[in-house]
Amino acid sequence: MKIFKFIFFLVCLAFSLYLWHLNQQVTAKFEGVRWALPAHVYARPLSLYSGAPISQNAFETELQSLGYKKVSHAEMPGSYNRLGQDFSVVTRGFDFWDGSVPSRRLRLGFSRGHLTSIRDQSTAQPVELFRLEPQRIGGIYPKHNEDRELIQLSDVPPLLIQALLVTEDHQFYQHYGISIKAIARALVANIRAGATVQGGSTLTQQLVKNFYLSNERTLQRKVNEALMALLLDFHYNKDDILEAYLNEIYMGQQGSRAIHGFGLASWFYFGRPLAELDLAQLCTLVAIVKGPSYYNPRRHPERITQRRNLVLTKLYEQGWISESVLQQSLGSELTIVSALGPGSARYPAFVTLVRQQLSEDYSADVLQSKGLRIFTTLDPYVQFHAEQSLRTQLALLEKRVDVAPNELQGAIVVSSRHTGEVLALVGDRNPKANGFNRALHAQRPVGSLIKPFIFLTALSQPEQYQLSTLLDDAPLTLAMSRDQEWQPQNFDKEFHGMVPMHQALKHSYNVASVRLGLALGLDNVVADLHRVGLNQSIIPYPSLLLGAIDLSPLDVTQLYQTLGMGGFYTPLRGIKEVYDSYGEPLNRYPVSVAQVFDEEPVYLVNRVLQDTVRRGTGRLLYQTLDRDIQVAGKTGTTDDLKDSWFSGFTQDYVITVWLGRDDNQPTVFTGATGALRVWAELVERLQIRSLQLTEPQGIEYAWISNTTGWQVSSRCPGAEQLPIIKGSLPPRSRRCDQQSSLIGAKLPPEATDNPLERARNWLNKWF
Repeated sequence: MKIFKFIFFLVCLAFSLYLWHLNQQVTAKFEGVRWALPAHVYARPLSLYSGAPISQNAFETELQSLGYKKVSHAEMPGSYNRLGQDFSVVTRGFDFWDGSVPSRRLRLGFSRGHLTSIRDQSTAQPVELFRLEPQRIGGIYPKHNEDRELIQLSDVPPLLIQALLVTEDHQFYQHYGISIKAIARALVANIRAGATVQGGSTLTQQLVKNFYLSNERTLQRKVNEALMALLLDFHYNKDDILEAYLNEIYMGQQGSRAIHGFGLASWFYFGRPLAELDLAQLCTLVAIVKGPSYYNPRRHPERITQRRNLVLTKLYEQGWISESVLQQSLGSELTIVSALGPGSARYPAFVTLVRQQLSEDYSADVLQSKGLRIFTTLDPYVQFHAEQSLRTQLALLEKRVDVAPNELQGAIVVSSRHTGEVLALVGDRNPKANGFNRALHAQRPVGSLIKPFIFLTALSQPEQYQLSTLLDDAPLTLAMSRDQEWQPQNFDKEFHGMVPMHQALKHSYNVASVRLGLALGLDNVVADLHRVGLNQSIIPYPSLLLGAIDLSPLDVTQLYQTLGMGGFYTPLRGIKEVYDSYGEPLNRYPVSVAQVFDEEPVYLVNRVLQDTVRRGTGRLLYQTLDRDIQVAGKTGTTDDLKDSWFSGFTQDYVITVWLGRDDNQPTVFTGATGALRVWAELVERLQIRSLQLTEPQGIEYAWISNTTGWQVSSRCPGAEQLPIIKGSLPPRSRRCDQQSSLIGAKLPPEATDNPLERARNWLNKWF
């Protein structure tokens, strides 16, 4: 008898110890950090004010991307209706970095591509400034790739809770974690059916299985599940358990990303927050709980409709809804959106940039598990048109030259010319592809895109170089190592003799550019490339002067950003602020600006780049663009036409486009016939403002002979008025051409000291 007592004691002790072990697991995880929360990445919020340059269509696109629902009468947050050129919008509240903004009912008026008025419909008062909530554009996920959007029980629609309880566990508030009745009922049903047709798990047991245990079907796991459910129910109140369930339950899959909780599932399936769903949509989410794969609404709409209708019927049978509401909801369509939603790979290339820049300040563990809120510079409107421009033009280019579909690839980077904020970034012709990001990682030769910086080095020495300075574009042979020679050629295979600097850059003459770079010194050119923002080391070979340097589209944009800002360097940035999961600020990324070049030489280069797209290598741009609009830019083409580049800027944007092939084979496109066409469509889509360069005080103008490089009369044939840095005007010639006499040209009196010539001019003027 004693031996049995002893054995019983040992069993009780072992069970107690085991129960204590399970209890420790239950309390430690439930009271600690329950979930590794991904970082949530947001686009810029759209600022609205009277006079803002935004059209009605662009505004509606913004609302639709935020999941706003178009209705006949806007009453609920996240809804709008359009009345001609006016909108009535009920906005959502949002916790911004500088304070919370409540939901408001607004009336907005538009005219000729601008927002003309904002009025609060509740008070009839005008609104000076308002921000829409930003899009959630992605996330940085834990290693297990679970994603969720936490919700509080107080924010959950009551009918969702009732639908969940009547369907999954109607005795939830009565049992102690497990339901003997439910287990017995399920056992009888399964025996009768000869298969598992009904489960007896409570919501608490489902939470335990998802939160603490695995999905293995073993007796030990089922015993642990029951014991831990009892312990969980003993320690915590029902509302806490239900709230944890609503955030933990598995609701679907998108690639490797697991969708957990009703908060994220609402966005994933309907593109809207939970509070904005109607009854049929709420019941659809409850229906998915039974089997997210089996009842996947995108793959099995008939199954999920049947299951949803069962949930609706149970609500009616329990008296939670009326018969009329039941019938109306039974006839509702599923209204499932595409698989993209907050946190999904909507803009994978841009999120990669964000992650790359964040890695300088945060560890991978912090980014993946602490629930950071990251507010970025991405402009969804600009991003959309960048994606569309690349996709459309690549298809047209392939069709034009009979290239196999999807053979060409491309990348686009768009930044703000005023702040250096990255507004859009496309790394693939399929912008949703989360693979090789060509905008950041494609290191390709840049060709003639490098030339403006060679000329900038020269023009920074105004005592030696002005736009009028003549350069020699005659054949050139350079002795290289191992008895090799390099003979640079122009693209047109011709030589142009002595040409002024502005024409050499405008027409992208290779030989003249190489001679200029060698005269300046390769080390000086490299040093100035670093000054404008190039971070990588460069070996100073002569071929560098023709763009034999591998850069990414983001690198190129950084260089042209400094040109666009008039010689001021600001690092390109994709992040504005970072906040923790409680809304406390962790880091801000303000604009940082440093002047690295005098404004005068940069102004001269930019004037030539304006002329380049008017009359130089980029002149095809104005086959698309309105000729009244000013822009500045430069084409780039590499050997064998393997890379097609165009980079330039408008009043508001700096834009770089690259086209090429991943196998590095020729594309048959130059910078002008390939990348320029993408650039042109994008700026046309964006309805850009004309570039207005600010003229520095140290600039004056003179009429220059393109033949001699000297000052001449404005009446001389071929004379051109050029901007010159003050104090460095070239000599004045009394003749139009030093090598020949004036033939038939009329000079003003001040152009000659010959008294007979002055008299003849006076007589011609009056008679």
